[in-house]
This record gives sequence, C-alpha cells and structure tokens, in this order.
Amino acid sequence: MWGGVPVFTRNFGYFFHEGWLNIFRHRAMSFASAGITAVCLLLMGTFTLIALHIDANLSILEASNEILAFVDENYSREQALELEKKLSAIPNINSVRFITREQALENFIKNHPDEELFQDLEPEIFRDRYALRIGNLENLSETADRIADVTGIDGVNLHEEFTGGLITLRRAATILCAVLTGVLFAASLFIIANTIRLTTFDRREEIAVMRIVGATNGFIRWPFVCEGFLIGLFGALAGFFTQWATYCMAVSWISESDRMRIFEIIPFREVWLPVAGVFLAAGLLTGIGGSLFGIRRFLDF
Repeated sequence: MWGGVPVFTRNFGYFFHEGWLNIFRHRAMSFASAGITAVCLLLMGTFTLIALHIDANLSILEASNEILAFVDENYSREQALELEKKLSAIPNINSVRFITREQALENFIKNHPDEELFQDLEPEIFRDRYALRIGNLENLSETADRIADVTGIDGVNLHEEFTGGLITLRRAATILCAVLTGVLFAASLFIIANTIRLTTFDRREEIAVMRIVGATNGFIRWPFVCEGFLIGLFGALAGFFTQWATYCMAVSWISESDRMRIFEIIPFREVWLPVAGVFLAAGLLTGIGGSLFGIRRFLDF
C-alpha cells in the first residue's frame, strides 16, 4: 500500500511543508507543470462546453423538426381528422398537429410574399396534412415507414439529409471531445510525472540516506504526493477561473453578434458547479497520479 495512512496523519504538517518546499525548490518546473495542467484543463473544459452547447442546440432543433404526412385527396375533412388517433398511436411520435388545406395555402403565401402569381391560388391545389414531431431522430426512417403505412396517408415529406447531418454532428462532437480529453489528460499526467522525477533525482542521495536510517516507503513518498497534490490543485484553480473568464467573454461576444438569438447559450451559473468539480477532480488525479508515477522508480512498491 502507501506505507500506511496513519503515517500520513501523524506527520501531516511535515509532509505538506516538504511538498510546498519542493515546489519552490524547482519553481520553474513546478509552475510550468501547474500552468500546463491549467491549459490542458482549459482546453478540455472548452471542448466539453462546446459539445454541451452543440447537444443543447441540436436538442432544440430536434424538438422543432417536423415531418409532414399528406392525407389522401379523396378523403373528406371528417375522415382526415379521424387519422389523428392512428398517427398518435405510432411509437416515437411526440405530437400530432392537423393542418387544413386552407391553412397550408395561407402558410405558403406568407413564405412567398413577393411572388404575385402565388397570391391568387386556390386551396383545392393543396391537401390536408399532419405535422408530426419525432422523439428520437435516429429512428426517423422507421417511423416514417410506419406513418406511410397508415391507410389514408398518401405521402410523407421528411428532411432526412438534414436530420442525418444533425445526428452525425452530435456523434462527431461527442467523439472529438472524448478523444481530446483523453489526450490532454495523458499529457498533463506525463508532464507532472517528469517534474516529480526531476525532484526525486535531485534528492536521490537524501532518499537513500532516509532509507538507510529506516524510513518507510510511505514516509518518503508522501511529500512527493503532497507536491503533486498542490501542483494539481493550483492547475485546477487556475484553469477553472480562466475558463470562467473566457466563457463570460465568449458569451458576451456571441450575444452581441447573434442579434436574432439563433444560438442558445447556457448561462455559466448553470454549469459552474459540475465544471468546477471536474476541474478539481482531474487536477488532483493528474497531480497525485503524476507524483506516484514519478517516484515509483526510486521505491519498491
């Protein structure tokens, strides 16, 4: 094990004092490690927040994405209205909205206000239809087939390419975020481990003397663990507050540029707690893990 937790509790002040001094004995490497850890955490946090915003905005697009099911032109209005129950019973359909041919004509004219030829159209050239909102877009094709199989439905209009693009974008953002997080975490771990290695190499004679006089592995190891803990803590704090500042600046810039409010922004107050928790956990894990990797060559585990 680690040489015993009781050893740590009895010598808590000594270990942290030595860990603190180790940082200043090799201040250049220590602050560089904390800085690089902060940068890695900042990059991880930035990509994670971008992925979170992409997912949130894609969810909004999914909720507003409708497909149209056209009613057979030989059906009367009463027969068309009776189809609502059948369509609502299909799995993966969240809502069903009936649109009369008159409403369809009105919407068409509104969408083409500058086309004079379209202003005198008759409702009869349009068909009654249903606007359907789908729950899970990944099952869009299967759901569309079920809609088309309903007797009285004479065609389905869906933006399959657009929907496929949304799904692909979400998957790509998730994979990219996971890959970058793993790479940056490994880089932080490697850098802190090398910093601790330099510290232990510089103190190799002192470590040898301590082992000769009977110091346990735990007693020797704990100051380096505390050093890694402090480096990870400083890196996490620096990364979090930098993330907070850059996030607020980015939100301000987007708010000024996006006057039509096309892009949905998540306030930082809604995400700061999990972001802070992840930064702290990642920073401490990197710092402590790096210190253990760095000193293991000098001790017998």
